Amino acid sequence: MKNLQMFIMIITLILFHTILPVSAQDITSSAPFSQAKFVPDIAVIVDTSYAYNSQKDFIKFERPGFIHQHEETGEHHEHGFNQDNGFNFNYAEISFYSPVDPYFDLFAVVHAGTEGAEIEEAYFTTLQLPFGLKIKAGKFLSAIGRINDRHAHYWDFSDLPLVYQAFFGSQLNEIGAQINWLAPLPFYFLIGAEILKGQNEASFGTEGFEFASTAPYSPIEDAQYPNVYTTYIKTSFDTGKLTLLLGTSGIYGKSRINHGITNTNGGHAFYGSTYIAGADITLRYDLNSYQYIALQSEYIYRYKDGDLYKYNGTNTTKDDFTARQSGLYSQLIVKTGKLTRAGFRYDLLAQNEINESDEAKSYLPRYTAMVEYNPTEFSRFRLQYSYDKSLYDESGSNKVNHQIILQCNLSIGAHGAHSF
Repeated sequence: MKNLQMFIMIITLILFHTILPVSAQDITSSAPFSQAKFVPDIAVIVDTSYAYNSQKDFIKFERPGFIHQHEETGEHHEHGFNQDNGFNFNYAEISFYSPVDPYFDLFAVVHAGTEGAEIEEAYFTTLQLPFGLKIKAGKFLSAIGRINDRHAHYWDFSDLPLVYQAFFGSQLNEIGAQINWLAPLPFYFLIGAEILKGQNEASFGTEGFEFASTAPYSPIEDAQYPNVYTTYIKTSFDTGKLTLLLGTSGIYGKSRINHGITNTNGGHAFYGSTYIAGADITLRYDLNSYQYIALQSEYIYRYKDGDLYKYNGTNTTKDDFTARQSGLYSQLIVKTGKLTRAGFRYDLLAQNEINESDEAKSYLPRYTAMVEYNPTEFSRFRLQYSYDKSLYDESGSNKVNHQIILQCNLSIGAHGAHSF
């Protein structure tokens, strides 16, 4: 509640300071240092939906070996969009952008839901570095993969692919620094790297953990330094009406994942290293100035190696742990008219090899179709249907969830163009 009140107060102050300079400018329009010239670009985006799920308790189900509940909280590591049958308030997003001076610009996004508000991104980027270099620092969505750095209102579907939910909870959003080099070539070729704090709980984590007093193991300490390192290459080629985009990414980090290791009902924790590699391809053919066909696919592989600690209420054990997991999605988007789009996506959590585990499941699919109507660039109405065969209940039984979502996304204010 306190976070939500803070968010409302921020919006009120911004609107007050936005209106005030305009009034002053009407009175003294010739003032060369009018405050209006220093007001940043501001945008507000609101996303709501009406959802139906055939499995009433689907948010409690698991994708064994990939996505499961915390032992203590019963929650998943993923966004809570479209979670309830009936009406959903998914989020309100307010973004700010402005050049600071000839050398830096500044961007920030505050993301608010029914459970509170948080700073989703807040970072600066450099403008004057030589040799095609650019630095970003602060809190930001990592540039790995094809869609990790896209905000929710720019997704092609109402939710993220399963592989993103499994490996990152939703997206890799971290505190750190990024450097990019744009090569001086006749085609687009970008190389980048990031040093990140590594708080992502789905694959990494910085918080250490202790064991029961009878355990013969030393506590795992908190990470006091950057914990995750990424690198990526992105390139693009244009041939007439056809555009080809290719990308590859790599991530390495230390993992500290605690799922109730001291819970008297039993729990476990993992400490080790995690390696993630991915590749993506996008093909887009422009039929004319406003119609196109886009085919996009991405594959991500994760390898975890370390120690698995288990507590049964009496004793804590330590065993070697390895996991080889992968997932992919492929989607086809067709812009059928000036105001309409349609799409289909196939999700698959594929490889799931975990030592000493009979519960991990492989080849978990989901099929999703959507149609959308965009009256203007500031409004979107989307109807989406998903046939999800990736869910399992507590007894280990596979459950199929039919999900229907009617989504409304509206925005006001100045918002920069999205990347292709």
